Amino acid sequence: MTDPHDTAGRSGVIAGGNWIVDHVKIIDAWPQQDTLANILSQTDANGGSPYNILVDLAKMGADFPLEAVGLVGDDADGRLIRAECSALGIKTDALQSTRKAATSYTDVMSVQSTGRRSFFHQRGANALLGPEHFDFATTRAKHFHLGYALLLDRLDGLIDGVPGMQLVFAAAHAAGLTTSLDCVSESGDRFASVVTPVLPQVDVFFANDFEADKITGIAVRKGDRLDRAGTEAAARRLIELGVRAWVVLHFPEGSCACSRQGEIVWQGSLQVPRSAIRGAAGAGDAFAAGVLLGWHNGHDFLWNLKLGVGAAAACLRDPTCSGSIPSLAEVDALAREWGYRDPFADFAPQ
Repeated sequence: MTDPHDTAGRSGVIAGGNWIVDHVKIIDAWPQQDTLANILSQTDANGGSPYNILVDLAKMGADFPLEAVGLVGDDADGRLIRAECSALGIKTDALQSTRKAATSYTDVMSVQSTGRRSFFHQRGANALLGPEHFDFATTRAKHFHLGYALLLDRLDGLIDGVPGMQLVFAAAHAAGLTTSLDCVSESGDRFASVVTPVLPQVDVFFANDFEADKITGIAVRKGDRLDRAGTEAAARRLIELGVRAWVVLHFPEGSCACSRQGEIVWQGSLQVPRSAIRGAAGAGDAFAAGVLLGWHNGHDFLWNLKLGVGAAAACLRDPTCSGSIPSLAEVDALAREWGYRDPFADFAPQ
């Protein structure tokens, strides 16, 4: 296994996978079919695992290089992505463009009075992303993150009999990088066929409670309450399935991490006041960004989880994925202001 703290001469995070532009539209009401609703306002914002994580790392003030890899369309949304990355100091040399498909986007329809949201997703260029779009020969990054499994058509399938993601991770490891993976909460039964085979190529694996249950078959909840024994059993099972360093499970109540050596680390989420919550979009990616910042810099895993839950809590303050991501100092200030909850106590925002 690659030692994450022994990657001589390397520094930085390169992230790839789903590059998405979210077109967030605030509407006056959800219409019946064949009727009209009014769009009151629109915001175009980042979406997708690599885009969100790199933007979050930049906003938190990560003290290492950030790089984008993937595929976008040769269109206005693709140019928007490149412009924002450039403004934040994220290198885009490995972010390729195609005229065969549009940049992936999601129309997010949010009803003003209720905050209820509906999503219309165009898979676009992400569906064409393959191993040939990942070249790790020139990057000096230390860590590679890929997301989301189950939402990348070609990489989710077999290429010459080998899982596409496995080919990408093998190339990253061969170049000297450590790796992480996140997946999407799909309701189908593809977790076993798509995600499980690539876990032996993953150093840090992120999953929420739903995803952990789907992959392992182990319930992490009893009714509406988090079950400590079930959560730890699911984390250990994911290690048994091959994850090379850390399994990181996250849920509204907090997070639980399990190492290959069997260490278990728990961290409750921040007690976010209900009045501060504007939306949950991007909170999982903000959590991953916080954890990866700590992982890259060699902090102990409790510190990593604290930064992760702090970033996730900060993210809740804006309806877009990264609109309210603050600096590291502000994340720490939020933690001191709101405090941490007991993940096994009754859960509800204040």
